[in-house]
Amino acid sequence: MNALSELRDLLGPKGFSDDPDTMAPWLTDWRGRYTGRSSALVSPANVEEVAAVIRIASRHRLSLIPQGGNSGMVAGATPDSSGEQIILSLRRMDAIADIDPASGLVRCEAGVILQKLHAAVDAKGRRFPLTLGGKGSATVGGLISTNAGGTQVLRHGTMRNLVAGLQAVLPDGSIFDGMAPLRKDNRGYDLKQLLIGAEGTIGIITAAVLRTVPALIDRCVVWAGVDSPTQAYTLLLFMQGQGRDRLEGFEILPQRALDAVTKHIAGTRPPLDSVHRWHVLMEFVQDDDSQSAPAELTTVLLEKAIDAGLLENATLASSEAQAEAFWKIRDSIAEAERAEGPALQHDISVPVADMARFIEDESPVIEARWPGTVTVAFGHLGDGNIHFHVKAPKGVDTASWYAGEGKTITSHVYDRVCDYGGSLSAEHGIGQAKIAEFERLTDPARLNALRGIKRALDPLGIMNPGKLVPLA
Repeated sequence: MNALSELRDLLGPKGFSDDPDTMAPWLTDWRGRYTGRSSALVSPANVEEVAAVIRIASRHRLSLIPQGGNSGMVAGATPDSSGEQIILSLRRMDAIADIDPASGLVRCEAGVILQKLHAAVDAKGRRFPLTLGGKGSATVGGLISTNAGGTQVLRHGTMRNLVAGLQAVLPDGSIFDGMAPLRKDNRGYDLKQLLIGAEGTIGIITAAVLRTVPALIDRCVVWAGVDSPTQAYTLLLFMQGQGRDRLEGFEILPQRALDAVTKHIAGTRPPLDSVHRWHVLMEFVQDDDSQSAPAELTTVLLEKAIDAGLLENATLASSEAQAEAFWKIRDSIAEAERAEGPALQHDISVPVADMARFIEDESPVIEARWPGTVTVAFGHLGDGNIHFHVKAPKGVDTASWYAGEGKTITSHVYDRVCDYGGSLSAEHGIGQAKIAEFERLTDPARLNALRGIKRALDPLGIMNPGKLVPLA
């Protein structure tokens, strides 16, 4: 019996498909830049079926491409062009097993969509403090596998900080049970932490125990106009110092990003009547009865900031609907930029203190060196992670530009990021989109360690090959 027949018998019609039309939506990455082929799409219903799938793949030396919501930004869940790889979807494994308000822990399967998790936790009086624009499709397994960030990292950290326990199937088909939420566990290498951010290259995450935080009592969302990233950074330091742990989000975007959103995204409009070169979106929260109302705190801080010349204009969201409208602008930037035309997307981080200088110094260099390009830098200034986009000149052949000048520009951006002591991947992962640049720029010690881990745990190389780890 061949491998596909074994998989069909194991999973049945709900869990196995080799129909081209069924597989088609899952063969192209979210940005539409990478399209592969697959011999089958398998969708196990539980961890035992995942383990059985991996054992079959191991016997036949078939490569598996794990996939959640297929909303990643670096083509980490896209098969290659061989047509021999199998997509392993976790979307059927979407149960939320338990939410314990006392401990603040939630147990769920890897296929749970982030928006569903938010709703379920909210209903229990808790909050899962990680959100992003793709919350309607991103899954827990994918978020863990890429160590996702989002807009609340400033206060709560990345996905790595929010995982208390983990279950995964390793490349030999064995099930790793790390679901006990232990505060202390000194049994050698931490396999849970190895699997977080590993992009499915050394195992398939099937379930997790996640940390939640108290539900919000109230929040105050502010939209402010500033003159420059440097002024925004100074404002950040002021708000962190004065607002202490009440500041949960601090996002920056240029006027050109706001213009793109209001042009392409229905129902959006500029929050301020005045035009500014740069904009800041801030959120102050209250999750304890002993804290003052966030609007009261924010009003005092804004008055002080204006007196100190730290911003040009600002407005507080007057309702929850308006607060959501402000955040919709921020969450829609990537979609609006995609509608604007071809662009290079760089998910970069440098030390927080250096990010404003990076934006201000490097953007004009790129636009001058490659005439017709336009830079758009936006994102999480508070944690040093900016999405640094470079739009293509008008009228270029998209494919040719990506393959030629676009590659040169990307290499230049990443070279400069390294000069600042930063990272070419802040929260989206490496996938296949960044693997060549990752190999070029990564120090030998880190690269050799990653290769050693991959070869030790996946000696057959069947787990998401061609992603994250560049093998020599």
